[in-house]
Amino acid sequence: MKIKNLFNIDFAVFISMLGLMTLGIMFIYSSGITSTGIRISNEFIYQIVWIISGLIIFFVVMFSDYLLFRQWSLYFYSGAIFVLILTLIFGREVNGSKSWLGFFGFGIQPSEFTKIATILFLSDYFVKKKKSIRDLSTFIIAMIIGFIPVVLIIAQPDMGTALVFIPIFLVISFMAGVKKRYILFFLISGLLMIFMGVLPAWQKIILKQEFRFVEILISNELFMILVGSIGIVALLSLIGFIYSKRSYFYWMIYSAFVLISGLFGSLAVRSFLKEYQLMRFIVFLDPSVDPKGTGWNIIQSLIAVGSGGLSGKGFLNGTQSHYRFLPEQSTDFIFSILSEELGYIGSVLVILLFSIILVRGLILIMNSKDSYGIYVGAGIIMMIFFHVIINIGMAIGIMPITGIPLLFISYGGSSLWTALISVGILQNIYLRRYRY
Repeated sequence: MKIKNLFNIDFAVFISMLGLMTLGIMFIYSSGITSTGIRISNEFIYQIVWIISGLIIFFVVMFSDYLLFRQWSLYFYSGAIFVLILTLIFGREVNGSKSWLGFFGFGIQPSEFTKIATILFLSDYFVKKKKSIRDLSTFIIAMIIGFIPVVLIIAQPDMGTALVFIPIFLVISFMAGVKKRYILFFLISGLLMIFMGVLPAWQKIILKQEFRFVEILISNELFMILVGSIGIVALLSLIGFIYSKRSYFYWMIYSAFVLISGLFGSLAVRSFLKEYQLMRFIVFLDPSVDPKGTGWNIIQSLIAVGSGGLSGKGFLNGTQSHYRFLPEQSTDFIFSILSEELGYIGSVLVILLFSIILVRGLILIMNSKDSYGIYVGAGIIMMIFFHVIINIGMAIGIMPITGIPLLFISYGGSSLWTALISVGILQNIYLRRYRY
């Protein structure tokens, strides 16, 4: 790749990325200032170092042929899984999650880089399985590829990062041409799993009254009777389908297995989710149930965002952050600080910059001639979109708190490098969009 191709990159994406990182430095700096004007954190300096080193990685990734990443995708993925296992054994615990590996005082979060490795390998798998893409076995193997890192990351536990893999898997599957019924099965089962998993706690804490349906989910005996009844319906429907070939029998079987998957999934939710993780879903519905505990984060974030008004209180003039009311204010809730100090105008600016990256990314996919590039690009765009929606959503109280950073803006080297590598791959695909 000749250096003149530097001028062929998508400058709208590149400038938007620089703009977001600049805002990140500004508000990481702001988050480290107290109400008396004393600086108590040097995080912004580390962020600048990570940005400079990350930009070097960005250009290396951008000018390396992305088909080399495909050739190495299995090794990237296998290595990422191995490092996740090492993290569970030797990792450093931060905020109750064993998700960090330390090297000479420098910490990395392997789960962040695993997102890219999974996108690269999953895309390669679907390209190789193009002739059998509509087979159920192809989808099941792809699901295993996508969920090995999810299981390992949940074990840390880091539910927020684990969730990111789900939309990545779904969008790559969709772009590859997997049958929509398989994707819908997975999606509906997952939603039922979360709903029925959280329902008993929601009934107890918020409604404070008992419902018979919820009792079925809690009682082992009633639960098995319900599952057995649905199983009998599925069996009878199968017999009906074999003899009549009527489509409605197929959809009855389909619906029965969706319900059974959701029910058993809800057991897993209640078994593996820790109490504070369940409470995050509960306070999302009603922060007032625990205003000084789990609900504190949402309440203080809403105050910060709401108090910013149209143009904000001015840079370094926020109160929620400088009086230290906002927790994790340089990472999870950095959008709250930005909204308080720059107001609605600043919030719209951030959303606009992300929108440019996402829209230009979609245009890239439409122009690419290579299936692998399309799948990888789709996975990266969904990853960025999910981060933006969840992080900003939890700052304004429309999404549960999951601990997902706002890419390019939140403090942290691992998430920043992941974002830069991802956009570097997008630019790489853009530069070679007419090769095929």
